[in-house]
Formats: sequence, structure tokens, C-alpha cells
Amino acid sequence: MTTGIRKLPAGFGRLWTAQTVSSLGDGVSHAALPLLALTLTRDPMALAVVTAAGTLPWLLFGVLGGALVDRWDRRRTMWVVDAARAALLAIPAVAAALDLLSIPLLAAVAFLLGLGALFFDTAATAYLPDLLGRDPALLERANSRLRGAQTAMSGFAGPPAGSALLTLGRAVPLVADAVSFLLSALLVRSLPPMPRPVPEVRASLLRQARAGASYVFRDRLLLGLALRPAVGNVAFLAVETVLALFAHERLGVGTFGFGLLLTAEATGGLLGAGIASFLGRRLGTGTALTCTAAVEGLAVLGLAAAPNPYVAGLALAVCGAGMGATMVLAPSLRQTIVPPHLMGRVASTSRMLAMCAAPFGAFLGGWLATAYDIRTPLYTAAVLLLAMTAVTASMTNNRRVEAALRAAAPADGPDQPSPAPTEPAREGAV
Repeated sequence: MTTGIRKLPAGFGRLWTAQTVSSLGDGVSHAALPLLALTLTRDPMALAVVTAAGTLPWLLFGVLGGALVDRWDRRRTMWVVDAARAALLAIPAVAAALDLLSIPLLAAVAFLLGLGALFFDTAATAYLPDLLGRDPALLERANSRLRGAQTAMSGFAGPPAGSALLTLGRAVPLVADAVSFLLSALLVRSLPPMPRPVPEVRASLLRQARAGASYVFRDRLLLGLALRPAVGNVAFLAVETVLALFAHERLGVGTFGFGLLLTAEATGGLLGAGIASFLGRRLGTGTALTCTAAVEGLAVLGLAAAPNPYVAGLALAVCGAGMGATMVLAPSLRQTIVPPHLMGRVASTSRMLAMCAAPFGAFLGGWLATAYDIRTPLYTAAVLLLAMTAVTASMTNNRRVEAALRAAAPADGPDQPSPAPTEPAREGAV
């Protein structure tokens, strides 16, 4: 087949570079923000507020954001949002330099950064299949490279850099993240513009948002793909909320050691992204997704029981591998089977389900750690992940995946995409 040997277009290289630079900055702040919060308080619930704030925009504006992205120019949306996030980070950087940082300020900045992520990530998800001509093989290769770079930068290189930069001053990691957003905005602006999808029947923003959500909830495969990260985010945010405290109090690691633990998870994520295509071919995409979900649950169970930092690092690496493979296979499948004119809304609805679950997970982790023990959120997360694996296995099995791919395949071949139907014709699709 020609799709197996087609090259990724030159524009993808610029998109990859932009997301790689931005991911490095995210990795710096991913390690620095929890540690900055720890310099202000040791209260698990206060830490949970900062963690949850970044996910609240998806709860409040998720579906509407997708509908707006389907109306707007997706490339312009990405670069404007990144430029705005670069400017936003100047606020906490100045506050840190003047010793004015507070938990409410960190929470507010996290909320606005999360709002920017809503628009940027949705636009990027919708832009990529247009850039690659909706070719399934190219999408899987592209997502593997994007996920690998994101994991390497945000997890492998960024956290130790964030921990090290924090020793130079509390404002330094924030400035580094701002610079990464600015560079990303400049690169994204140089990407080729893509034509808008087939025009839809004119409808209100709310009606268009509802059509996108309906499309997800009426399709068992898409719903299963959305439920996995939704339940997963409850579990992972419960872990993430207390991970810094768990590492300090139970594993006995300091600031640099915490960065290395995050690096171990990223190393596994890089491996998982690299072998995702192999797993999909060997097991089938549906079976591969079920196996990676089970691996994540067992790995978190191992983290909860870890007697020392070495075992904890190994458990995080295995968990990262499962997540890395999942984050290549699931988005590639969704981008292949969803019509272009609905891509923004379907992506935002799926992401909204995941992100809406995250604040609950963050507060659950903080409450369990306060009421019981620092390990309790980790054991609870493992149980949730394993239960989710059992529930969604039949919704995303190989039979459903293959049927969806056949239905989405253009009648005249992969290089001639079929026209997208109008909104009313698709709204009731299953």
C-alpha cells in the first residue's frame, strides 16, 4: 500500500518542533509548580486546588470551545493562544521575583493556562488530520512522533531542568516556560493554512456544540475511547496531587529526586509511544488499548506498594509506557474515523470528559491523603484503573475498531476523501 511509505509533509516538521519546544517548557513548569506550591503550604487540599484549577476550563467551556474551534481558523487559534500564554506567565514570574506568590495566584494562573490549552489542543487535534490528508498510517506515525517528543521534553528533560532552574530563583522556571510558548507561537504561525471543512447548515453555537457531544455519546467506540481517559484522569490526578508529598515523606527523596521520578515515568512514556504502532499491528488496536489500560492499573498498584525510590521509579516507568502507547493509538483512531467538520467538537467533548473528571480526582486524592494515609490515593487509583479496563474492553474491541475503519474509508481510495455530510445528517449517527 502506498500509505505505508508516504512521507510526512514538511509542515509537520514545524508543528513537531513547535510542540517539542512548548513541551520542554511544560516539563519545566510541571516539576516547578508543585514545588513552588510546596514552598507556600503543606496542606494537601491547598495543593489540590492548584492542581484542579488547570482542569476547570474543560468542565466550564469544553464543548463550546470545540464548537468555536470548528468555526475558527485552526492555525491562527494555535499561535494566538500560545502568544497569550507566554504573556500570562509574566504575571507569576514577576510575583515570584517580588516574593508575592500565593496559592490563589497560582490557581488563577493554572486556570488561565488550562483555558489556553483547551483551545490550542483542540485546534491542533483538528489541524493534524487536515495536514496529513486523513491518512491512517501517517496519522499514527505523526502521533507517535508528537507523543514521543512531548514525553521526552515534558517528562524526561523538563522536570530535572525545572528542579534545577528553581534553585536559581522561583521566577526562572516560569520565564523558561513563557519563552517556550513564544517560540511555539512563531513556529505555528509559519504553518500552511488549511481549508475549512465542508460548510454546515447554519446553526447556533449551542446547537453545534450539542451535535458534537451527541456524536460521541451515540457511538460506543468513541464513547469507550472517551471513558478511558475520563476514569484514568480521576486516578492519575489523585496520584499526581500527592505525588510530590509521597516522594518527600515516604520515599525520602528531595527536590532533584522528585524530578528524576518524573523522568522515569517519561522514559517509559517514550518507549510506549515508540512501540504503539507495533502493538497495534500485533494485537489489533482494540486489544492493544485494553492491554495498556491494564498495565497502567497494575503499575500504579506497584507504585503504591513501593518500598523505595527505585521500585517507585520502575512502576512509574511502566505506567508511563502504558500511557504513551495509549496516547498514540487512541487519538490516531479518533482522527481517522471522525468527519472533518466535527473533529474539533468530538475532540473537545472527549477531552472535556477526561478533564472534567480530573478536578474530582485531585480533590479525591487530597481528601484521602488527609483522612487516611498518603498511600491511600494510590491504591484507590489502581482499583479505578483496573475497573475501567474491564468495563470498556468490549466498547473498544478489535471488531468495533475494524468496523469503524471500514465505514470511514473513502469509497474511491485513501487519497480522495469523501465529502462530509451536513450537520443534521450526522447528528443522529451511531
